[in-house]
Amino acid sequence: MTFPFVLTGSLWPLALIQAAGLLAIAPLFTGISRVLRARMHNRQGPGVLQEYRDIAKLLQRQSVAPAASGPAFRTMPWLLTGIMLVIASALPVVTLASPAAGAGDLITLIYLFALARFVFVIAGLDTGSPFTGIGASREAVLGVLVEPILLLGLWIAALVAGSTALSAISAQVLHWPLSSSLTLLLAGLACAFATYIEMGKLPFDMAEAEQELQEGPLTEYSGATLGVLKLGLSLKQLVVLQLFLGLFLPFGLAAEPTPFGLLIATALCLAKLLVAVLLVALIENSVARLRFLNTSRTTWAGFGLAFLALVSWLIAG
Repeated sequence: MTFPFVLTGSLWPLALIQAAGLLAIAPLFTGISRVLRARMHNRQGPGVLQEYRDIAKLLQRQSVAPAASGPAFRTMPWLLTGIMLVIASALPVVTLASPAAGAGDLITLIYLFALARFVFVIAGLDTGSPFTGIGASREAVLGVLVEPILLLGLWIAALVAGSTALSAISAQVLHWPLSSSLTLLLAGLACAFATYIEMGKLPFDMAEAEQELQEGPLTEYSGATLGVLKLGLSLKQLVVLQLFLGLFLPFGLAAEPTPFGLLIATALCLAKLLVAVLLVALIENSVARLRFLNTSRTTWAGFGLAFLALVSWLIAG
């Protein structure tokens, strides 16, 4: 299936609007997750808007950097947030087609996610602090363990769709070919597993392990740069989640960019994000943090699902 606006060009105004919209609501969904955690722990906890208040206070304060830090440390929050905004503009959020046609390709998005992890790790190593160094090394190891799962799962979906374009994958999954049902189901489960880990939730939040490493790579950040970093990390969680929802649960996405269709698609998108955030928070607060050495054994389960999806595709083909 093809769509007129997929072929004629990109929808840059919509791309900018949805990127700004995801950035604006990212702290809200973080706040919802914090409230649910408090309720599950029998605590009153902060309000839903507390994340906005925290970021606003940090942005008004002076940033202090270690004497040994360099450009990598100082620019990372801005680079991370900028990369996430580019990805957010390209995702199928309210339309089946990617609003940013140039960036709406699976290979491009994979490179952008890898770049975001790279600058995050390098910034941790750039401070000279042992805490940030350990946190950065853990983040790098986690990337090595998780990215192959996400890459293979998304690649299988692209093979089924016959294209690496996000719009083609969403359209194919929306119409759910019966001949590829098992393949898409296994690939979706593998990507869901990788998405949960990429969001930095328990039991896989080793890099930021607050009780052990003093927030890991975030230790040395303060003031406005910490505020920007918290905003970027909140956006990253939402972007990773929306990537999964847009590709594997694309129901409700508008096939034509009409005002009424976009309005309905926006409402359904927010509803899906809310349900997904609640489900993630429920899982996160039902498990304990893994020991770092046990992480690789657990992530093999996700890679096994992705490998079974590949085998299923080969058999079906």
